[in-house]
Amino acid sequence: MIGHFFEYEFLRNTFYTGLLIGLIAPLLGTFVVVRRLSLIADALSHVTLAGIAFGLLLEKKFALGLSPFYTGMGFSVMASAFVEQLRRVYKAYQELAIPIILSGGVALSVVFISVANGFNTDLYNYLFGSVSAVSRQDLWSILAITIIVLIVITLFFKELFTLSFDEEHAVVSGIHAKRIHFLFIVVTALVIAASIRIVGVLLVSALMTLPVAASIRIANGFKQTMFLSVIFGEISVIIGLVAGYYFEIPPGGTIVLTSILLLLLSILIKRIKFNRARKRAIQ
Repeated sequence: MIGHFFEYEFLRNTFYTGLLIGLIAPLLGTFVVVRRLSLIADALSHVTLAGIAFGLLLEKKFALGLSPFYTGMGFSVMASAFVEQLRRVYKAYQELAIPIILSGGVALSVVFISVANGFNTDLYNYLFGSVSAVSRQDLWSILAITIIVLIVITLFFKELFTLSFDEEHAVVSGIHAKRIHFLFIVVTALVIAASIRIVGVLLVSALMTLPVAASIRIANGFKQTMFLSVIFGEISVIIGLVAGYYFEIPPGGTIVLTSILLLLLSILIKRIKFNRARKRAIQ
């Protein structure tokens, strides 16, 4: 693969994109998990699929030359705005926003796919990820999203951290909760849309949650959780891409399976530490 890496541009694009996604997905996923919004990634990913199907439909019917990647991103961002609006409407039942958006995304996907006369190779790549689907333009777009995510987390880390653990205290402290919520959900939508190229629609939420779940078991604080989740995310992406290349299968599955193995390993390490500590206490 190393020889092919220097020979073929698409492999370099995929690898660099994977490294970027392995950074931003778990990084933002830490806040998603702590805020108990893990299912939001599933909801937005299915809306993104609707946008991708719509883009493929436009390309097939009108040959507009617009990449489905960007229509999917647009749908995802619009859905994130709807999620926040629904959370305000159903203040006592804010979790309802997620199944409503998810159901709408699935329904739109079915309609657009049916109108476009079913699945094709491009849509399959978006569903499960692809080693060869990332173009140079996609790489630059995902790099821009990575920069936006890093800027948002750097500038608003204190606000995001406070809202994640104690929203009432954050509001009393003068933090504009609604604005931060909206900014957070929009950035999440961008990360999900970006991750779909490598991981696929059906598995993108796993890359945002599994590395975080693994790091929570062995980390001693929030920042250490963020750091370890990024490490686990990068390991999962690299191993997943290499395995996907050699076995000629979509990388999304191998990335997620690697994440699950890391999660099981972290649980085992935590249990071993606990047993050792208990033995010392008994002695």
